[in-house]
Amino acid sequence: MNRTRRLAALAFVVVPALALGPAVAAHASPATTPGAAPRATCNVERESNGKYHLWGVGFPGGAKVTFSGSSTGTVSTDHTGRFDVDGLSGSKFVVRTAHGKTTLTCAKINH
Repeated sequence: MNRTRRLAALAFVVVPALALGPAVAAHASPATTPGAAPRATCNVERESNGKYHLWGVGFPGGAKVTFSGSSTGTVSTDHTGRFDVDGLSGSKFVVRTAHGKTTLTCAKINH
């Protein structure tokens, strides 16, 4: 009898969690159209030597990206749409694509 009660109590707790799981996961993932480009983002973080590391993802592959702010420059993305720049002096950056359609203020990541 004890075992039956425990199983019934466990089923009462597990079933609602399972029922909510897929619904919660569906709301957490952004809706994207198949074949659509991923959303571009950029981040900056302090390196152990006191300089800053700037990187971005979701840009067109092979595109030129200009960054400005504490330092300025231009870099190309790799085939996956990612770029990395190390050794920068400062933590505030704005990134623009060459065609001017994307302009982002980069988020500073603190560890």
